[in-house]
Amino acid sequence: MNKNTLLALLLGLALLMKTVPAVALEMTSQHYRLRLSVVAEGLENPWALAFLPGGDVLVSERPGRLRVIRDGALLPDPVRGLPKVRATGQGGLLDLMPHPAFAENRLLYFSYAADHAGGVTTHVARGRLGDGALENVEVLFQAEPASSGRVHFGSRLGFDDQGYLFISVGERGEMERAQDLGDHAGKIIRLHDDGRVPADNPFVDQPGARPEIFSYGHRNPQGLAIHPLTGEVWIHEHGPRGGDEINIVRAGANYGWPVVTLGRAYTGLTIGDGLRTMPGMEDPLHHWTPSIAPSGMAFYTADRFAGWQGDLLVGALAHRHLARLKILGETVVDEERMLEDLGLRIRDVRVAPDGSVWLLTDHDPGQVLRLEPMD
Repeated sequence: MNKNTLLALLLGLALLMKTVPAVALEMTSQHYRLRLSVVAEGLENPWALAFLPGGDVLVSERPGRLRVIRDGALLPDPVRGLPKVRATGQGGLLDLMPHPAFAENRLLYFSYAADHAGGVTTHVARGRLGDGALENVEVLFQAEPASSGRVHFGSRLGFDDQGYLFISVGERGEMERAQDLGDHAGKIIRLHDDGRVPADNPFVDQPGARPEIFSYGHRNPQGLAIHPLTGEVWIHEHGPRGGDEINIVRAGANYGWPVVTLGRAYTGLTIGDGLRTMPGMEDPLHHWTPSIAPSGMAFYTADRFAGWQGDLLVGALAHRHLARLKILGETVVDEERMLEDLGLRIRDVRVAPDGSVWLLTDHDPGQVLRLEPMD
């Protein structure tokens, strides 16, 4: 059996099983020969990755487990000390984000769905990561009001270069909530690292508005990344039937959902008045129609893939690929779709300290994968 035949068989197996075989796969992209290999497997709907100083890698599993990869192996026991997580619908243990000074303070931030005030809502907490356990866990944010919905919790986390914590919150499947400034749903939240509200948040002095809100009119943002040159917060969010968006988050801006959208309802009908743009509402700088269901996002800033410097990497759940977007200023000038033949729901995308790209597959069992150029 020659190498090409073996590769074809392995690709066929991956597509059938929705997993990557233990034998590394080789494939071609626009600029590189790529190697895709398995770091860890046997995970239940993994949702987020986080690289820690010292080499450990954390993985969240949506049912409510926090796992550790150490020296290339998945430790058998989950980290202890998490608060009670409500794994319902799209909710559960979600994003992970180490504090910018994690090497000194060991503070890990995480988002999750949990019961609150008769419903379920997005929470953000932090705790000090010790030897196999989180200690001194404190809840910093709860999205109000809670509801009984099972979808659109968000919820990505990110620290900008000024140390502010940004949180994405979905509109919980109740689209009108995204335009209500008295409601956290469908918003981007900005806080100090200890949960305090910044005095210069755009709605902090507006009667009836939630002071934590930084921007509004969002549907369900599941990608958040800090631009390496400008320091701006970029997000992407799920549209309905089409109209997935990439946006730059600006203070006080309205991103339109559901008043304007490039998508349609799942029935195929227009949403609201069918408007695609409106003065006073931000147009996306890029969109996908039909929807790819984007999740996870990272700017590539390392040297390993030198030709990808400054590009934006986005996972796709529905169209099942890894997108690489070439950015010029605030314009997407080219897009490459990779790994399409594998049929993998890519939930998260992170750039490792060594410049390789790590991916999570949202399956049960799910995998942690590493993408690197062939030497």
